[in-house]
Amino acid sequence: MFDRQATALIRPAITRLARALSAMGVSADTLSVIGFAIGIVAAVLIASQLHAWAIGAIVLSRLCDGLDGAVARLSAPTDRGGFLDITLDFLFYAAIPLAFAVADPARNALAAAALLTAFIGTGSSFLAFAAIAAKRGMASTDYPDKSFFFLGGLAEAGETLAFFIAMCLWPQHFALLAWVFCGICALTVATRLYWGWRSFG
Repeated sequence: MFDRQATALIRPAITRLARALSAMGVSADTLSVIGFAIGIVAAVLIASQLHAWAIGAIVLSRLCDGLDGAVARLSAPTDRGGFLDITLDFLFYAAIPLAFAVADPARNALAAAALLTAFIGTGSSFLAFAAIAAKRGMASTDYPDKSFFFLGGLAEAGETLAFFIAMCLWPQHFALLAWVFCGICALTVATRLYWGWRSFG
């Protein structure tokens, strides 16, 4: 919901850093893989109940995720890069609830399973819309820099990052936060179903 505003706010700093990385020969695909690897480290830290360290790893992972697209746009974005980016993103998002379930199965497993189910809803509605939009030649005016039609909603990357950080700050309340975010994801899926129904009718 806040991704466009947040992107506009941090774009100058991201662009400067992307130019420096590009000048050093760092590719967008490399940043995607590094960001994913750091995200998996964050999940391992959460499973080990090292939550403060996990916050740093999550933020660094998402910084790489923002930089990969910025570096790609300095040259020529590729379909391979777009595919790699979104696939690794969804794997990272799934790893964090799983890590909380591993850390404390008795308290967290059910809420983590529900959140993973909600992520399947947001992810499938997002990708299904993008696939049909591409077939119809539709373009996103809200996110013109993306590799494919980027459909927004209440639960976007910014909200997900905020909830992940909150879960690490208050791990004892993971279940409550997960259920709240499940509700936000459910509303996102409902709105995307509505938009898809109208757009493809």
